[in-house]
Amino acid sequence: QVQLVESGGGLVQAGGSLRLSCAASGIILSRKPVAWYRQAPGNQREFVAAITSGGNTNYADSVKGRFTISRDNAKNTVYLQMNSLKPEDTAVYYCAAGWGYPSWGQGTQVTVSS
Repeated sequence: QVQLVESGGGLVQAGGSLRLSCAASGIILSRKPVAWYRQAPGNQREFVAAITSGGNTNYADSVKGRFTISRDNAKNTVYLQMNSLKPEDTAVYYCAAGWGYPSWGQGTQVTVSS
């Protein structure tokens, strides 16, 4: 059974940084595409960043240059380093893994105060 557990969310001031983690069991993340999505209150879930099994990365325009997705194969964990955070980054952040992203975590709340 695949389980994804996000952590690292919290409250931070605008301009600050957070690093989110997505720890996996039941799946080898280095062999699958992994993505981060987010959902703000009243909004649809939106794509943030992704990393392929080959290590290629892709970012939403809104986070490009500020967020970095990476993977630690030994820890079977994917990270999202978020710098220069803005209030509009406030959302619940989810990681998703596998072809077509069939597996999702429970989410971690990120709140950026102005």
